[in-house]
Order: sequence, then structure tokens, then C-alpha cells
Amino acid sequence: MTEAGLRVTARILVPEAELAERFSRSSGPGGQGVNTTDSRVELSFDLASSPSVPDDLRQRMLARLDHRLVGGVVTVAASEHRTQLANRRAARERLARLLRDAAAAPPRPRRRTRPTKGSVERRLAAKQRRSEVKRGRRGGWD
Repeated sequence: MTEAGLRVTARILVPEAELAERFSRSSGPGGQGVNTTDSRVELSFDLASSPSVPDDLRQRMLARLDHRLVGGVVTVAASEHRTQLANRRAARERLARLLRDAAAAPPRPRRRTRPTKGSVERRLAAKQRRSEVKRGRRGGWD
């Protein structure tokens, strides 16, 4: 979190103008204060139409966050702290982490390997032992 906005990665800086905050009453800790203070924070970011997200990353992020998006907007909420300021920080950190994970490069594909000769032999021997156990349980000697 900087003065200019929300730093997600080295390439992505979300300006303050693109973030929308809503405040409401929280249900968490705070005693009687929760009945009067709007300490819960909902932070929204329009990912689909944001000019601060590079186009190559936007498609990947939209695909990964598809289940969290409502009309291209991703929203996070924070209500675990007693103060609005602490919840604002928590919501910004949560949104930055969510966007950072969505923008991460996909993992390298797994290189296929063959099972070792020993592991194949152990598997077949275990199958043979199991077959013998089951054959011994069969009737037919009566």
C-alpha cells in the first residue's frame, strides 16, 4: 500500500481512484461499539475494465478469479479488527494477495517420467500377494 495506490506486483499498481470502499457495521469483536461504528470494509476493484492491469495479465487474472467476479468486479471484505483503519489495511492486503496470486505465472508442466523397474516389480508382487489372499478365502473345498 502506497500513497499512489495499491502495489500488487512490480508491473501492477492500482491507483486509488480505481478502488471503491464501502463501510458497514461489523459483527466481530468490539463490544457495544460494533452496534454504532461502521468498521467493516468492503474493497472493490473493477478488474475487467481497469487500465492499470496489462492486457496479457488481465485475461489470466479474469480466468483465475472467475468464481469471485461479479460483472468483472472483484470484492474483498474485512471485519476482523475493531477499527475501520485496521480493516482497511487488511482488505487492501487481502486484495493485493488475491490479485498477485491470480497474476502469477502458471506452473511449468510436469515432465513425464517412467516408473522405475523396482517400483513396477513391487506393485506386481503386491498384486500377486493380494490375489493369493483372496484365492485362499474362496470356498470350493467343501
